[in-house]
Amino acid sequence: MKKIAEILLAAMSVACLSSPLTASPATPQWEPVVTETIAYLDTASDPDPVEVVVRDGYIYVTTPRPASVKVLSILGQLISQQNIPAGTSRLRISARGIYILKVGSITKRVTI
Repeated sequence: MKKIAEILLAAMSVACLSSPLTASPATPQWEPVVTETIAYLDTASDPDPVEVVVRDGYIYVTTPRPASVKVLSILGQLISQQNIPAGTSRLRISARGIYILKVGSITKRVTI
């Protein structure tokens, strides 16, 4: 009986360590995406071309050069702010809704 109590006590302490009550949700982070084909962006007609695609809860941004990216809720609350490298990067957004995406000097509305 004492052995069972020790096992239960050990299991409870491990459960408490793995799920702290004071943990706050992590800020979403942009991550580079390796693609086999590079999207064609016409830099002659648009001095700051940006391609934005929403798929499977991710926002994909393709830029020809490093850029500063901000994602805001429709109420203006900052969700993410980060510098991304040239190429394609993605950001996971867990909550459905309408967001404002600012990439350099470009502002776009994104629906997830």
